[in-house]
Amino acid sequence: MSDDAADDPETPESAPAGWTVWNDEPGGRRILAFRPDVFNEGNFHAAYLPTVFVWNGSRANRPGASQVRTETWHAVLRLEPDVEGPVEEFDTREAAVDGGDELARRFADGEIEYRGLYQVPPEAYLDRLDELTGRGDAAEREHEADGSDGGPADE
Repeated sequence: MSDDAADDPETPESAPAGWTVWNDEPGGRRILAFRPDVFNEGNFHAAYLPTVFVWNGSRANRPGASQVRTETWHAVLRLEPDVEGPVEEFDTREAAVDGGDELARRFADGEIEYRGLYQVPPEAYLDRLDELTGRGDAAEREHEADGSDGGPADE
């Protein structure tokens, strides 16, 4: 992606601040990756790379279903392979791309509550993710309000 594309909000390759267009198939799926510069094993585990997928594949829970194209387009936030956040539906790819960009922006701005998506929340990782998405102060206030310190005894 060129620097010009990053500065031009009308360019299809552009992405919201903090996000990189990982893949953009003409008329097909689009994948945004959040801060791949820090999800690189040195800072954050690469498998936890937050992504936004835009595609029109079936969401049925059976092998190969995602390969079946539908009339409905989806924008889905994934925090890691088995942790899925909000799923939004759209009538067109253009609307889904716009919706995916908005979903990405909301995540980067700390507007999406992702802690509740985990069956067993990895607290230390989520605390660091809160800091990366500007939610650090909000997380501290939550811990202060409920009397917890976010340590292992609270898990």
